[in-house]
Amino acid sequence: MPLSMAREGECNVIKKVGGREDTRRFLENLGFVVGSVVTVISRAGGNLIVNVKQSRVAIGSDMANKIMV
Repeated sequence: MPLSMAREGECNVIKKVGGREDTRRFLENLGFVVGSVVTVISRAGGNLIVNVKQSRVAIGSDMANKIMV
């Protein structure tokens, strides 16, 4: 399922990162790599605040839809 559908506070493992090459590289630089654990902290207006690799990152729902957990 896409990260945008994950429940708040639940730990998920990234299975696949989709999108174009530049999008995948951008997400990879933020820490969204296959095998990493990601937790949704909160949602606000379709945007997500997630905890990945001991960092909090805010991403839009369009980016979250490209990350499969």
